[in-house]
Amino acid sequence: MSIHDVIRDQVTSNDVVLYMKGSPQFPQCGFSSAAVQILKACGVKEVLAVNVLADDEIRQGIKEFSNWPTIPQLYIKGEFIGGSDIMREMYQNGELQQMLKDTGVGGAD
Repeated sequence: MSIHDVIRDQVTSNDVVLYMKGSPQFPQCGFSSAAVQILKACGVKEVLAVNVLADDEIRQGIKEFSNWPTIPQLYIKGEFIGGSDIMREMYQNGELQQMLKDTGVGGAD
């Protein structure tokens, strides 16, 4: 199984996937921390958090898979959303909350 197959399986088998540096409990960079806080503020209860620092193959593979050069990366229902800046912008204008509500994975109004 290639690393892209592993990533494809992760993003399609889980409603919300966050590729990040560290874990939600111990983020290893400010951008990953911000991404976790945004998801919490949106009422997301279940997130598959993948620590890219623990696996170089995932760390490089996710950048190729999404054609996006930075971490963190958010996927909702298999769709690539973006990094922490895009998440913050979508959160501030209400788009992220609406998307999470529409897909049935967000709990906060």
